[in-house]
Amino acid sequence: MKRLRSSLTCALALFLAGSAVAQEQQFAELGDFKLSSGEVLRDCHVGYRTFGKLNATKTNVILFPAWAGGNTGQMLSTVGSGTGIDLSKDFVVAVDPLSNGVSSSPSNSVLQPRMRFPKFTVRDMVETQYALLTRVLHIGHLKAVVGISMGGMQTFQWIAAYPEFMDKAIPIVGSPRLAPYDLLHWQAQIDAIVNDATWRDGNYTENPARAAEAEFGALLLTTPEHFNQVTTRQQVFELLDKAKREKSGSDANNKLRQVQAMMSIDVAEQFGGSIEAAAAAVKAKVLVISATQDHVVTPGPSLEFGRLLHAEIVRLEGNCGHSAPGCEGAKVAAAVRSFLYR
Repeated sequence: MKRLRSSLTCALALFLAGSAVAQEQQFAELGDFKLSSGEVLRDCHVGYRTFGKLNATKTNVILFPAWAGGNTGQMLSTVGSGTGIDLSKDFVVAVDPLSNGVSSSPSNSVLQPRMRFPKFTVRDMVETQYALLTRVLHIGHLKAVVGISMGGMQTFQWIAAYPEFMDKAIPIVGSPRLAPYDLLHWQAQIDAIVNDATWRDGNYTENPARAAEAEFGALLLTTPEHFNQVTTRQQVFELLDKAKREKSGSDANNKLRQVQAMMSIDVAEQFGGSIEAAAAAVKAKVLVISATQDHVVTPGPSLEFGRLLHAEIVRLEGNCGHSAPGCEGAKVAAAVRSFLYR
């Protein structure tokens, strides 16, 4: 029950566990950044941390964007052998996505605070990361992009938006465009926030919908079978009671903007809506890792796109659902290691 209540982060920590020495938080200052909508994100900054050593030819760079609500601080002392990434060989750039509370977000923007913060897309996340790599770190090519959950969505977007920029890509429980079920549950979470009496158009004094967020997490991050195996009836009542009293947690404005970005992802958009054309444009070798019982990012779209890409596909068959990268971490790490270093 403890793992379920702490959401996806714990499962990711299990998957990411390794031996790296943590690196300090750094920021790329990108100035006023034009979004795909035409709006401008003022004084845009992107957080990142690096792990390992960049080689002289800059050919060993792996980009690792964080998951929804996640940040690179959660990767401290964890990016390493547990991921299947060998830090004696590769240089990892871990990135804080927009609206995670570290990079530019509704919660930290001075010029565009709260709901004045413009809507953005996963493509915009990728564009800020491209600017970080090329303008700040002066990296013109990647060995690989690796991402989990929303990081997997960013990985799919990367290979479609910049097909020549990387050699390999590993989207893990991600999606190139959300399935109908995924859209529905994310919209339900938005509705829980904006219909809360304390919402006040984003000008709340205490985070709204704390109980609903905990309930959605418990319902979606695993499967009914697994939840019932590890949770007692009494623990459910304890969870609900704690959720009603909970005042902390992720900032609701930050979550809302990230959810809207995830709902907007469609790698086929720049190809006239053709998923086949999007797949044909991809140059990278791709390993798709999906969880067959995932209720957060249902696996259909990633498997369909993977087949069109002639990608290698690894299915996580256990009953942990979206938390499968943690429950089946050894299997995931072995697949990543084999794919990156064969």
